[in-house]
Amino acid sequence: MSDFAHYLTLDVPSLLAILSMMAVTYATRVTGYLVLRNRALSSRATAVLEAVPGAVLISVIAPAFTTTNPADLLGLAVTLAMACRFPMLPTVIVGVAVTALLRHVL
Repeated sequence: MSDFAHYLTLDVPSLLAILSMMAVTYATRVTGYLVLRNRALSSRATAVLEAVPGAVLISVIAPAFTTTNPADLLGLAVTLAMACRFPMLPTVIVGVAVTALLRHVL
């Protein structure tokens, strides 16, 4: 088997984990819609729901603060600088690209 083909293999436990995560993610979205579809949300509740994606992103990024890997720390610094000036999507794209490049170089 070639090296590239090796990366394309997927064992059953991994496939089941991916499918389970997909089902749970879809279920939470559908349930939220079904529960809230006939309700008028207050401005405070709307603000809380709008802040959730940022909170999730921070929970994913936060472990990078504890690393000693220079590439990760520099990527984190770039991401934080981007987050102060740009919307979330460009910040994530640039942060991931810079970190990947730095990991390759350093």
